[in-house]
Amino acid sequence: MPERQADYLIVGAGSAGCALAYRLSEAGRSVIVIEHGGSDAGPFIQMPGALSFPMSMRRYDWGFRTDPEPHLGGRRMACPRGKVVGGSSSINGMIYVRGHPQDFDHWRDHGAAGWGYADVLPYFQRLENWHDGGHGGDRDWRGSEGPVHITRGSRDNLLTRAFVQAGEQAGYGVTGDYNGYRQEGVGPFDMTVWQGQRWSAAKAYLRPALKRDNCSLVNALAQRVIVENGRAVGVEVMRKGRIEVIRASREVILAASAINSPKLLMLSGIGPAKHLKDHGINVVADRAGVGQNLQDHLEVYVQAAASKPVSLFKYWNLMGKAYVGARWLLTKTGPGASNQFESAGFIRSRAGIDYPDLQIHFLPIAVRYDGQTAAEGHGFQAHVGPMRSKSRGAVTLRSGDPADDPRILFNYMSHDDDWTDFRQAIRLVREIFAQEAFAPFYKHEIQPGDNVQSDEMLDDFIRSHAESAYHPCGTCKMGDRSDPSSVVDPECRVIGVDGLRVADSSIFPRITNGNLNAPSIMVGEKASDHILGQSCLPADNRAPWVHAEWRTRQR
Repeated sequence: MPERQADYLIVGAGSAGCALAYRLSEAGRSVIVIEHGGSDAGPFIQMPGALSFPMSMRRYDWGFRTDPEPHLGGRRMACPRGKVVGGSSSINGMIYVRGHPQDFDHWRDHGAAGWGYADVLPYFQRLENWHDGGHGGDRDWRGSEGPVHITRGSRDNLLTRAFVQAGEQAGYGVTGDYNGYRQEGVGPFDMTVWQGQRWSAAKAYLRPALKRDNCSLVNALAQRVIVENGRAVGVEVMRKGRIEVIRASREVILAASAINSPKLLMLSGIGPAKHLKDHGINVVADRAGVGQNLQDHLEVYVQAAASKPVSLFKYWNLMGKAYVGARWLLTKTGPGASNQFESAGFIRSRAGIDYPDLQIHFLPIAVRYDGQTAAEGHGFQAHVGPMRSKSRGAVTLRSGDPADDPRILFNYMSHDDDWTDFRQAIRLVREIFAQEAFAPFYKHEIQPGDNVQSDEMLDDFIRSHAESAYHPCGTCKMGDRSDPSSVVDPECRVIGVDGLRVADSSIFPRITNGNLNAPSIMVGEKASDHILGQSCLPADNRAPWVHAEWRTRQR
C-alpha cells in the first residue's frame, strides 16, 4: 500500500487539532488529521441537555481512570477524554471560559514568551462568534466573526436568576461578561451552543476544512512519531488491523490531549530517559518534563433541597424526558437546547488574592455528572472548587505497547493549601445559598449536610466526594528552552527534535481559570501562525478589571 503524505500531520481531531487543520489548510498547506475516534453524529452528542451521556459512553470516551489517588482515600477517578471527531469538545459540558487575563500573564512571566493576555486576546477574538442573546456583555472585548459560535441560555429558571441575586446580596459584584473586561463576580454563563445544538470544534473548524481538497481525515490509532536523524518525518498508525506509516513533508503536530500527547512522545522516545529505558524504548530526546506537571480542577457539589417544585427535576421522569427530547428533536428548543449551566461565579477565597481562585457552576437541579438525581427530588446545586491547585501529578507509560492506557496520577489534594481553599469554597457557597434571594426556595442542605461544619468533617466530605471537573493539562509544559522541565518552546516546538510540535492543553504551564475548551482552541489558533511562520496578531494591551482593594477585601 502506498504511503500517505501531507505537508502537516495533526494527531488528534480535538479542540486544538481541528483549529489547526482549518488554519493550515486555509493557508494552502496539505493536511492529514489522524483521529482514533469515530463520528459525532447522534442526539447524545448534539443535544446540549444530554451532556451527561457521551462522556460516559465508551463509544465516545477513551475511558481513562487514574491510579488510586492517595489523598482521596485511594479512589480511582474517572478521566474522560473525547475519542470522537471533535475530541473533548464533542463530549464536554459546553461551557466557554477564556480564563483570567492574569493566567496568561503568568505563562508569559514563567517562560512562555509571547503568551501574555495582550498576546492571546486577539486569538480569542479571532475564534469567537459571540451572541449575547440580549443579556448584555462586553462586545468590544469579544469576537463576532470567528468559527466558534458562543451563546447564552434563556435563564428563565427562577433558581438560575436567584443565584446571581444571592451572590449580589452576599456582596459580590455582578459581571455581565466574565470573558470580557471583568471576570470576578456572578453572572451569566457562556456556552458553545448554536441554534440549540452543541457547537464543537468539529463543526466550527474540521468540517469546513475537510471540504477543501488539501485536508483529509484518517481514522486510525497513532502509535508513535517516526524520527529520523533528529527530525520527525511521519507517524506510525494502526489502521484496520494493519500498521501503516503516514509521512509529513513539513511537520508533525501532536494535539492528542494532556493524556495522549505525552504518551505518544514517550512511545516515540521523547521523555525522561530512565523511564523510557525501563520500558524498552530507545531514547531520542531526554526531556524530563514529558508527562510531568499534570494539573486539573477538582470540585464538590453543594446541594440543597428545594421547598417548591421550581427545579428541572420536573423533567426527570419518563414523560418529562420524552417531552424534552421530542421538543428538541422537532424544534431544537426547550430544556434540551441548553447545558443548563446558565449562571456562574468567579470569586476570591480570601483577601490578598489578586484575582478569582474559585469557580462556581450553578445548576437548577440536584444531580450528579452521570445523570443520577438526588433522592430528595427538587433541588439545586453549586459545583465549586479551587482554580489554581498547587498539587501536581504525572502521566507515565504502563508499558511500551501503544494499545495500553497510560498510568495517570493527578496526586489530588497533596498540598495543604488545597484543603484550606476547598473548605473555604464550601463555606462561601453556603453563605450565598443563605441569602434572601433563595429564601422562597431553600429547604435544607442535602450535601455536605447541615451537620458537616468542622474542618475535619469537611475534609472527610471532600475526601469522599470530590470529583474531577475533567480539565487535565500541563503535561508537555511550554517554557524557555533553558528550562529542563520545558517540553516545548513558546512556538510549540518540541525541544530536542526538529519538525515536531505539540499544541493542545498539555502545553499549559499552569492551569487557567475555568473550563479548558476555549484556551485549548486558542492554542490551536495561535500555534497555526507559529507553524506557518506568520507574524502573530498585534497585541491588545487593554487592562482588564482587578478589584481595587484585593489586598484587604475578599469581595
